[in-house]
Amino acid sequence: MQNFAGTWKMKSSENFDELLKALGVNPMLRKVAVAAASKPHVEIRQNGEHFYIKTSTTVRTTEINFCIGEEFNEETVDGRKCKSLATWETENKIYCKQTLLSGNGPKTFWSRELKGDELMLIFGADDVICTRVYVRG
Repeated sequence: MQNFAGTWKMKSSENFDELLKALGVNPMLRKVAVAAASKPHVEIRQNGEHFYIKTSTTVRTTEINFCIGEEFNEETVDGRKCKSLATWETENKIYCKQTLLSGNGPKTFWSRELKGDELMLIFGADDVICTRVYVRG
């Protein structure tokens, strides 16, 4: 099992605006979100299979606590409440399926994978994929 713990800064981002579009976020809010999320600061604490992930931007800070294999509450990228379940896809990759608590919307997920010194964060909404690459800060 890899150690995801540390502080991370974003090196690159692809398709974030397209992801927000797929989630139905209006153009004005997308513009604000894309600008705010251009330099997120991510802190990850890990104790075995228990994770704490804090993502801070100029507009909002999100925090999630979860254990691999146990359902937890979180919000989708666009702020809708969901139940999530994170599992190990490989020894270096966590995959998390999200299920909306109410309403309709695209199927969403995220994954985090360590590749060498980089952390790959993938957000998905149906067939739209956003890839963000982080390096240790």
